[in-house]
Amino acid sequence: EYNGPVYIRMGRLDVPVLFDDSYDFQIGVANTVKEGTDVAILATGLMTAKALEAAEKLEAEGVSVRVINVGTIKPLDGETVLKAAKETKFIVTAEEHSVIGGLGSAVSEFLSETHPTLVKKVGIYDVFGQSGKAEELLEKYELTATKLISVIKENV
Repeated sequence: EYNGPVYIRMGRLDVPVLFDDSYDFQIGVANTVKEGTDVAILATGLMTAKALEAAEKLEAEGVSVRVINVGTIKPLDGETVLKAAKETKFIVTAEEHSVIGGLGSAVSEFLSETHPTLVKKVGIYDVFGQSGKAEELLEKYELTATKLISVIKENV
């Protein structure tokens, strides 16, 4: 329904359904799907499910994790990002995408000018992508809950 250019990334994997029919997707609005105070994971796409998995495991170890689903990277929901930065110790971004020019970059650039905050990025670093089975590629590039847990534990 948006009048203007739009870019949509579609995955090929089956992913968990996180929202029911009442979910109201809005361009430029991120949704906090889990509250937490130690760290905020800002995730997009299938990485939101991985973030929730990591949060559940970390909560069992006493780490309070906020999970935010970032449905649109541009425009970025600066208000939600800023609130997370102010209310937690640091930010982790999670994306099934290059960290260059993606969610991690957008969040880092925004926070560098508004509220300098430690931002750790989980995504694909500056490498050429490969073809293969989707689950195997997620493991190869460490786009997993295990990687999120590792990054958070190193910084909490």
